[in-house]
Amino acid sequence: MDLKLLDILVCPLTHTPLHLNEARTELISKAAGLAFPIREGIPVMLESEARTLTADERLP
Repeated sequence: MDLKLLDILVCPLTHTPLHLNEARTELISKAAGLAFPIREGIPVMLESEARTLTADERLP
């Protein structure tokens, strides 16, 4: 994923910055407690497609 794109993307629910999890190919929103998938290099920024973070993933 293009890191320049990551600089401008924000969580669609909380409007806070996202963090890239390269291992799982996801964009993480700690504020919303969600992980948005990246499919074929394209972030899927739909709440219905996001998975809920585990308690451990929510820790700083």
